[in-house]
Amino acid sequence: MANVKLENITKRYEDVTAVDQMNLDVEHGEFLTLVGPSGCGKSTTMETIAGLTLPTEGTVEIGGRDVTDLPPKDRGISMVFQNIALFPHMDVYDNISFGLRLRKYDQEEVDRRVEDAADIVQLEGMMDRMPSEMSGGQRQRVAIARAIVRDPDVFLMDEPLANLDAELKVHMRTQLQRLHKQLDTTIIYVTHDQAQAMTMSDRIAVINSGVLQQVASPLECYNKPKNLFVAGFIGSPSMNFMDGEITEDGFSSEYATVNFDPDAHGVDVGQQVTMGIRPEDVHLERDQSNAAEATRTFNVVTDVLEPMGDEQFVYLLMERDVEADAEGRGEGQLLMSLGPDEDIAEGEEISVVFDREKIHLFDTNSGDAIVHGLQPKSVPEP
Repeated sequence: MANVKLENITKRYEDVTAVDQMNLDVEHGEFLTLVGPSGCGKSTTMETIAGLTLPTEGTVEIGGRDVTDLPPKDRGISMVFQNIALFPHMDVYDNISFGLRLRKYDQEEVDRRVEDAADIVQLEGMMDRMPSEMSGGQRQRVAIARAIVRDPDVFLMDEPLANLDAELKVHMRTQLQRLHKQLDTTIIYVTHDQAQAMTMSDRIAVINSGVLQQVASPLECYNKPKNLFVAGFIGSPSMNFMDGEITEDGFSSEYATVNFDPDAHGVDVGQQVTMGIRPEDVHLERDQSNAAEATRTFNVVTDVLEPMGDEQFVYLLMERDVEADAEGRGEGQLLMSLGPDEDIAEGEEISVVFDREKIHLFDTNSGDAIVHGLQPKSVPEP
């Protein structure tokens, strides 16, 4: 295994900057996921590491060696793509061993490596099958085994589960985590799927418009997002936001006020801020004991209910005359997550509270996080 270091990596295509001044250190044996919306530059970053794309500026190091100008075959990497791309006329054994035979490994070594790789991804007894005779998950495991036999310093995986169905994705996520533990190697993974990023990764690197936004553990990105983009992107469903300003008593907007001491939280009276609160941190008034530190009560109106089986999402209007947008997340709207057995009807007036310790404040102009978690003032709220 080896570390990977990107230093000031920039990739431009004429007037489009796909990756902008990327600096990233991936540690030995780490599982790091590049995550972000479509077109954010994560696949371009991966291709630059692999050597499929040469950077406009910057350097790539693998294992302390500058590989910026080296071809992919000399970088000590193996790559698994979204498009599985097996040879349809070759059976499993030949597909897995193709690269080794191309490099003139002796037959005994080829057999040993193929057998070890097949055992790791659980392909025993399938060596003589053709790709057309296998399921999508089995073919993906063949592609992974083909990468394993090279014994690379770094595995690069670009959306390898994107074409699988939901149940198979969950299964393969578990398989990849076991693979990482068993091989004890460095894995860099690309996805736009938050569930994959959150469940598999030691750290995630959140990218937007070619710019690295935050590199941290999944829980740190979730609980302490560095800016508004990370706060809105990480988490499903995403965080609620409300624009307002700081007053002497705390936060105030058209639809809500939250009491806290501005001086104690490093914000100035008159400062334009955006308050964020996750759906699971909005509670019914009768359940406010579930909040570590409940805010004042807000009277709201239920708009749309989405039963999800193990929970239900409730879209709320802060006032009855608020015009709901198509996504139900506009100004004056709120999303709350409740247990599946809560008896609530559409159009019902209910009372909710926020968990004050889970409230986030962001600078509205820069988008940067200011504080995660508020403390109440010593005087009661109005």
